[in-house]
Amino acid sequence: MLHILNHENTLLNKFIAEIRDKHIQKDSMRFRRNLERIGEVTAYEISKELNYSTQIVSTPLGEAEVNMISDKIVVATILRAGLPFHQGFLNYFDDAQNAFVSAYRKSHKDNSFEVKVEYISCGNLEGKTLILVDPMLATGSSLVLAYEALCERGGQPAHTHIAAVIASEQGVDYAMKHLPQSSTTIWCAAVDAELTSHSYIVPGIGDAGDLAYGEKL
Repeated sequence: MLHILNHENTLLNKFIAEIRDKHIQKDSMRFRRNLERIGEVTAYEISKELNYSTQIVSTPLGEAEVNMISDKIVVATILRAGLPFHQGFLNYFDDAQNAFVSAYRKSHKDNSFEVKVEYISCGNLEGKTLILVDPMLATGSSLVLAYEALCERGGQPAHTHIAAVIASEQGVDYAMKHLPQSSTTIWCAAVDAELTSHSYIVPGIGDAGDLAYGEKL
């Protein structure tokens, strides 16, 4: 299932506009904060799809019934660009387990590239709800490899929510084809139609990692 959040008129569109704006992008602190805020909005939307159970809370004057999330949640991200987006999810799922994957593009002389997974930090995922977040869903190959690496290390989650800020139509299609369809939901703040031959999303935002933390060598 696919949810595209900017199809509704909400405050989210302001945050998306600011991360796209090449002038506002010059303020890296604001860029990181906007990724974080988009993470918070997406976390709230995902929370509507989770499982709940009724719990009793004692107040100074009595007891109240409250529906609380019963899923065991793991929030995972791909380093380094995913960190501010990931923080937005942690602001809401503040007792969630965390997982991290380091993946990079290994470029070749013919301008092609392959995605390599270097590092994984992950606990038990078996039967849990995995929320895998990455700001950019371009080709989809990095995300699918990260998912497979996490499952190989931690086991099979009961359900996986994929969250992206900006995605390409090609990346969404790739993810939907290569992830378990019956137990995967994809959430995108916005989806762009074009993906260049160098795998850049257009109009996109540019390099999220560089905009958040500075250019890398």
